[in-house]
Amino acid sequence: MQNMKNNLVLGCFGALLLVAAAGCKPDYPACDTDKDCKDKEFCVGRKCQKCRNAGDCGEGRQCNAGRCDAIPGYCRDVSQCQPGEICAANRCQACTSDIQCPTGRLCMTGRCSIPQCTKDENCAQDQECVHGLCVGAPKKPAKPPCDLETVYFDFDKSNLTSAATSALAQNATCLKKTEMSVSLVGRADPRGTTEYNMALSDRRAQSVKDYLKRTGIAASRMSVVPRGALDATGTSETGWAKDRRVDSEWR
Repeated sequence: MQNMKNNLVLGCFGALLLVAAAGCKPDYPACDTDKDCKDKEFCVGRKCQKCRNAGDCGEGRQCNAGRCDAIPGYCRDVSQCQPGEICAANRCQACTSDIQCPTGRLCMTGRCSIPQCTKDENCAQDQECVHGLCVGAPKKPAKPPCDLETVYFDFDKSNLTSAATSALAQNATCLKKTEMSVSLVGRADPRGTTEYNMALSDRRAQSVKDYLKRTGIAASRMSVVPRGALDATGTSETGWAKDRRVDSEWR
């Protein structure tokens, strides 16, 4: 009889322990299972949070440290973007080519815009249509007033011959008719080392510059460009004589 009473007491005590254990939950937001969290929350790492991954958040939102945050710039279509933007890969962004823009618009500085013009006739007389915008027409390069003579030199020499000074006198007259600048390109025949020929061609171009300066041509309008034998084509004295020269090129 006594054993029956003891068993009954133990059974009741055990039942009470089970009830107590069942009613003892972690303090929110701590959790053991999803059941310890609020509706539409998940127990992740023993903590209740809104999401486990992007799939728990829905369209246009991403799971960020357990929170469902809006995705910056998210869009379903272009109507959700700022004027001129495009919706690509569910993101509002700047355009990069005309093909991304609606008909009648061009991609201009990252925005799909209505062009100001479609042809030169839509612009003022001194403008032209460039990718939908009327811009000032580029200035046409100044036309040289005359041709400049080539100056030739004797073998291994950089001093001017009488024929050279005669040609340069004509060049000086021509240069005084304009403010255009010139490059004085010195050249040499292929005989001699690369270093020697480069220095020789430099001296030849400098001789031409010095002469023109004495005639009143500003030094700032002339640049010396030594080329050595880089452009030489002669294979005998006849060809080499043409390699030994300074060309005056408009720029």
